[in-house]
Amino acid sequence: MKLLSFEVAGRQRFGAATDGGIVDLTGRLGPGLDTLRSALEANALGRAGDVVADAKPAYGLDDIAFLAPVPYPEKIICVGVNYGNRNAEYKDGSELPKWPSVFARFPGSFVGHRASLLRPPESAQLDYEGEIAIVIGKAGRRIAQVDAEKHIAGLACLNEGTVRDWTKHGKFNVTQGKNFDASGSIGPWMVTADEFAGFDKLRVMTRVNGEVRQDDTTANLMFPFRYLISYISRWTTLKPGDVISTGTPVGAGIRFDPPRFLKPGDVVEIEVPGIGVLSNTVAEETI
Repeated sequence: MKLLSFEVAGRQRFGAATDGGIVDLTGRLGPGLDTLRSALEANALGRAGDVVADAKPAYGLDDIAFLAPVPYPEKIICVGVNYGNRNAEYKDGSELPKWPSVFARFPGSFVGHRASLLRPPESAQLDYEGEIAIVIGKAGRRIAQVDAEKHIAGLACLNEGTVRDWTKHGKFNVTQGKNFDASGSIGPWMVTADEFAGFDKLRVMTRVNGEVRQDDTTANLMFPFRYLISYISRWTTLKPGDVISTGTPVGAGIRFDPPRFLKPGDVVEIEVPGIGVLSNTVAEETI
């Protein structure tokens, strides 16, 4: 099932995308369940299939403004340098890491499908990073790897957009360059975990103006989904709606010679078969 959050007539809602359009699920899975996050917290998604089967779509895809699938998660945790050949991309002679490199992003740094990615006036180094995002459906702390995939509610496409020069302002962190408002995107929806036979051979591709820049599969992850969930849950409780972005393949704009950063008018597409295509156009942020 494809579950999404959206805005229509100035109001935020959530629903299921079907071949005929969007079935509105706002308030229909239980009292007070007006957001996808609240439905996840109430473990109410099992009722969504029956509602969708009996309902007619209320909106077409062109009638809405897409939001991030979970617009306001408690946590967005991003994983860096997770595809095996990315470590060599740094050309620093380092060994493969023993543990994941992680950092946090804020909800305002992401927009939904079809919304504009904003290049800030502070930098001309806005870059793309195509990734697969995990949406947590079941809370847990110190989750064993063997149980980890049971905590996945679904997956989404993610563009972990980065302002490269600002990632170098701190000696030990990249927070600044990873959190400019509207620099990244998530969507177009979350596809529920039951739609996937497994998570070890998922393909992720990034295109800029139709040109393929990134193309790899999760078979090459150094730290697979189950490890990431187990590792992260050792030091923080994962909660329904939390997002884990699982890393980007080689081919980001910074790695070209000369670098190929995003410009206003560029169209960035992140595609994951089984999920769909997340598409955004770059615009200049006005102040």
